[in-house]
Amino acid sequence: MIAIVTDSTSDLTPAEQQQHSVVSVPLYVLFGGQMHRDGLDITPTDLFKGLREGKKTPSTSQPSPAEFAKVYSEALETADEVLSVHISGQLSGTVGSARLAAQDFGGRVTVMDSHTVTMGLGMQAIRASQMSQGGRSMAEIVAALELVQRSAAIRFTVDTLDFLRMNGRIGGAAALLGGLLNIKPILAVRGGKVEAAGRARGSKKAQAEIVQFARDFAAQNGPSRASFMCTDGGEATLEEMRTALAGSGIEDFGNHKFGAVIATHAGPGTYGLVLEPLN
Repeated sequence: MIAIVTDSTSDLTPAEQQQHSVVSVPLYVLFGGQMHRDGLDITPTDLFKGLREGKKTPSTSQPSPAEFAKVYSEALETADEVLSVHISGQLSGTVGSARLAAQDFGGRVTVMDSHTVTMGLGMQAIRASQMSQGGRSMAEIVAALELVQRSAAIRFTVDTLDFLRMNGRIGGAAALLGGLLNIKPILAVRGGKVEAAGRARGSKKAQAEIVQFARDFAAQNGPSRASFMCTDGGEATLEEMRTALAGSGIEDFGNHKFGAVIATHAGPGTYGLVLEPLN
């Protein structure tokens, strides 16, 4: 049996973690002078409320190798091996901490960089768990995840680029341009990094571009599935996108909320889609 470990930037719900036997190691948000565990001690609602009240901009950090080692030790009490798959190493040092911890387990722990984030990572973890429960080997699971990484895609838009700029994910010039004339950026995760993928005049056009991208993705890749992502208050937008995608051949993987770590970098008013081929 292969146990699956991921981290809180996967944005898997507690119910999904339990259903698929996936263990999630929390990242941290430093906010209001305290270190909070993502998904356990702090939510995006807490974060944005604190910012409105004048608290300083939060920062994030990865789990320590010791935290990963504890999770691996516990998993190996019942599993033969562990597959630990994490947020892109271009965005966080989490995968580096996991690799340091894995060195002490004699090859029984395999660590993978997902080259993505949020439900791009979450769906990889679920796929790995389903394959493990189906009796597939570590080599088969790793090969399957590497294949999906080459074709999976994320498209999202943010209400403001200020959060990405403050946290060093984009440059000041890009943030300035995004704020002009109600231009909404279309962003992607490519090669493990957040990159510009287009822009639209206003939220409705941004939403339409993301929907069209999803249709084109399904046409190119065949049967696919999509996770609908948002911060608090974005559910109505997700329903509009879901309605627009009816009949497109895309399996609905449900709504998911960005956790506090992702919200720290993306800010309020963020929404989008995570897409991957079914096969």
